[in-house]
Amino acid sequence: MIFLLNVSIVLFTIALMEALSWAMHKYLFHGPLWFIHKTHHQQRHGWFELNDLFSIGFAAFALWLMWLGHITLDYRFWIGTGISTYGTIYFIFHDWFIHNRFKAFKSNNRYLNAIRRAHKIHHKSTEKNPSEEFGLLVVGKKWFRKTA
Repeated sequence: MIFLLNVSIVLFTIALMEALSWAMHKYLFHGPLWFIHKTHHQQRHGWFELNDLFSIGFAAFALWLMWLGHITLDYRFWIGTGISTYGTIYFIFHDWFIHNRFKAFKSNNRYLNAIRRAHKIHHKSTEKNPSEEFGLLVVGKKWFRKTA
């Protein structure tokens, strides 16, 4: 039973991270934190960009939670594990698959191509506004059509 509870906490945290990331991206990153996030909408000169500070912050928070809960493996450990898992998913989909920080892998998968199309549209604008599609794993239905 405890195994199912821990898996549920991790899965719930991943879903919550997608929702929280969407809201933070729309209202903070394209709002008062644009001065940091705009480096992600510009051509990158080198491997890192100032925007990577956000990922480092999430990773530090996840590690802190895991440290707090590591002795008894309480809920804090599993929330930190969920945040870390979302971070890994983010890295694979966003940095590797979409932005080609490594040699990109190709896919004919309808879902993967939809998130790639949606993210490319998001980056079409190099300005704070207008912008659309702030999520990573959940995108609008229109991006699943090949003509979108």
